[in-house]
Amino acid sequence: MKFIKLDLLTLLISLFLFASCENTSTIGLEIDPNSTIEGALVDTLTISSRTIMDDATNTGALVRYPLGFLKDPTFGTTEAKIALSVGLPSWPYSFGTTPVLDSAVLVLSYAGEFYGDSTQVYTVNVNQLTNNLHTEESFLSSRTYPTNSRVIGTKTGRLFPTSKYKITDIVTGNKDTLKSVNPQLRIKLDNNFIQEYIVNQPEGVLKSDALFKNFFKGLHVQVNNPSGNGAMMFFDLAGTNSNLSLYYRKTNATATPATIDTLNAIFLLGSTSNRVAASVKHDYTGTAIETQLNNPNQQYAVTYLQPLVGLRSKISFPSLEKFSASTGQIVVNKAELVVDLATGSDIKPFEPALRLALYRYDIAEQRVLTEVNGNNAPETIGGYFDPTKKQYVFNITAYIQNIISKKTKDYGTFIAPIPTNAATEWMPIPSVSSAARSVIGAHKKNPATGESTMRLNLYYTKAN
Repeated sequence: MKFIKLDLLTLLISLFLFASCENTSTIGLEIDPNSTIEGALVDTLTISSRTIMDDATNTGALVRYPLGFLKDPTFGTTEAKIALSVGLPSWPYSFGTTPVLDSAVLVLSYAGEFYGDSTQVYTVNVNQLTNNLHTEESFLSSRTYPTNSRVIGTKTGRLFPTSKYKITDIVTGNKDTLKSVNPQLRIKLDNNFIQEYIVNQPEGVLKSDALFKNFFKGLHVQVNNPSGNGAMMFFDLAGTNSNLSLYYRKTNATATPATIDTLNAIFLLGSTSNRVAASVKHDYTGTAIETQLNNPNQQYAVTYLQPLVGLRSKISFPSLEKFSASTGQIVVNKAELVVDLATGSDIKPFEPALRLALYRYDIAEQRVLTEVNGNNAPETIGGYFDPTKKQYVFNITAYIQNIISKKTKDYGTFIAPIPTNAATEWMPIPSVSSAARSVIGAHKKNPATGESTMRLNLYYTKAN
């Protein structure tokens, strides 16, 4: 019995020794190609696309505000106006003894994008609002804000949205100096109007910001219909760089003898205590867009995408359910939505949008981003314009997998332009802070390449 136990022990030790002598040269070799999982590609799934109007949106807290008059041969006309309240520099505020206005300038600080023709002459007019903007509660992009007929400021000339500007810096008690400021649009206002409606106001009006706003109401800015293509420009109205700047003189009675001081009063426009709103209007009369909007059930060769609460494309995948039923359970390795720019639609100055968003409706028809590997970060989904291939590519792997697996229901999927550099505006709301538009292809074969101008590249593996 002892010998049997010893023999078993010897056998076990031998097995361990042989196992440890495995040839290490086999470690790290590639997997046998015959044992790899191969995925299939299908790129013929039908995609339905329709041009539809976007929804009016709130403009009360934009990163940048649109102003302009754009005449696009494809998209018709777009007009954007700005209404803004004006706040006291401090309160109570006093202009001092016998104040006399030298000049009043409405200063609007440019905020990046300028879309259109910068070489032509523009006329920008300023009027006074008839209603107190600060007490308004709704700031939808579709709203208009009534004004007095009197034009209180006009700027006519070329616009320079990228050129710095030199202004006189008033220094009380010292010599005035020149300083360089960020690119801005400066509109000189009527001295008589500002003297009467601001400088000469009694202490009761200037006692508090609310009392002043109730009296002065606010300002309205718009661009007249230009002779050429026009343009759309954008302004940052939240900082101190945008303001109503008053240069005036007053008597300094405390000096001996009495002197005349020159001062600069800064009335802010878009700070947290002031209201700003944008009005946007589109006119598609006589365009192919009008035809598509009037025939919403018809599939056309292209669809139209326009920011400034303009147009979006509603897409769907009507053959996806039938495909998944025929293949059985599958795992989506990768799903790409490839969208080509329509040929000849990017003629200057009407360049294509540099970034598109792909989003969907939830069950309550609220806008949410499509899933990408379980997260909704806009940087991972793509949608940036490739100028070489002239196309946009979206990674919608998780979204397609969830639709096939019935974890997500397609209540509506949409493509729309969004700004490229506004980090706080990636959420799929109607964009009011960019102007570049795109004409994109629909799901049909391109005779030159044989490929669809909108296609879903679906790489999948059949699940066992």
